[in-house]
Amino acid sequence: MAKSKVAVVKTRPDTVIEDTIKLMKMAGIDEALQKNTVTILKDNISWHYPFPGANTTPWQFEGTIKGLKQNGFSDLACVQNKTVVTNAFKGEDLNNYLPIFKKYDIPVLYNFKEGDMNWIDYSPKAKMHVLNKIYHEGIFIPDYFIGKNIVHLPTVKCHIYTTTTGAMKNAFGGLLNNKRHYTHSWIHKTLVDLLAIQKEIHSGIFAVMDGTTAGNGPGPRTMFPVIKNFMLASSDQVAIDAVAAKMMGFDPLGIEYISLAHSDKLGVGDPREIEIIGDDITNESWGFEVGDNGASLVGDLLWFGPLKGLQKLFFHTPLVNIFVLGSELYHDYYRWPFKDKKIFENWKHTTEWGELFQKYQKGKVL
Repeated sequence: MAKSKVAVVKTRPDTVIEDTIKLMKMAGIDEALQKNTVTILKDNISWHYPFPGANTTPWQFEGTIKGLKQNGFSDLACVQNKTVVTNAFKGEDLNNYLPIFKKYDIPVLYNFKEGDMNWIDYSPKAKMHVLNKIYHEGIFIPDYFIGKNIVHLPTVKCHIYTTTTGAMKNAFGGLLNNKRHYTHSWIHKTLVDLLAIQKEIHSGIFAVMDGTTAGNGPGPRTMFPVIKNFMLASSDQVAIDAVAAKMMGFDPLGIEYISLAHSDKLGVGDPREIEIIGDDITNESWGFEVGDNGASLVGDLLWFGPLKGLQKLFFHTPLVNIFVLGSELYHDYYRWPFKDKKIFENWKHTTEWGELFQKYQKGKVL
């Protein structure tokens, strides 16, 4: 397989917008997307609270929008989704996206609102690893996505179930409906299936990844934020995830979703076959570790452990609401007020990226 290209730049708050625009050009934005169609901006709200490293940053959003517009992609729309533990409306507000949407006149659509898009039964041309077995009634995707470009906006962070999470995982919330928890026992293969579907339905795929504050530990929410000052971009979703994983200190081909996507020739997961352009990251290996939090231990038992056989009882019946409530109580009523809000406030007041976040918080779009 030919080498894929991933652009990486070391950045700082006063140059991050210009650096992102340059990064996108280096990564081949012109060739990756078609100009005669809508480009979907698919942000990543892992938690509606603005925890550092968990969510698309406002400067990542603004830099990407400016980069697209400067390269002739002017028809833009943002698509949001909800999850068990996130509220899209709360997330776009608390993470300071609203002033950006307003300044650049970006319409926002919600894949869970019937008036915005419909879910249709889709038959993939590619052979599916698991989705056709999980969803016996059919694989349903939003009709709005078909024939449009998509730009994913993930962050560099760990994940309790997939080791790392980035561009490939970012399709999860957009392309699957609120029954996507059915897939968790087969999450790696699910991500590979979703990438195969994306390659069939989108006119172009691109990713701009924020590693200005990276997330170490049991992500994608309850992490330890670490300032790293990097931005990445690529049209190869597998390659950008592989490079980010390597920077975090993991072996990319030791992560199932990257290895399997590489084997299926959906992208390049072997760092030796990836052309990294921009700043030198040869010595970037941060020693990140995933670990566990209290909530993930329950998931480990039910999705991957000895109770796996009972998951239909727990997750395919109204009993799932017990776990939804438990997750909400743990994250929003325990973790945020007693632990993670303090980490956020410390980051906000003691780091340069936190200072930049405050500018967006005051509505000062760059």
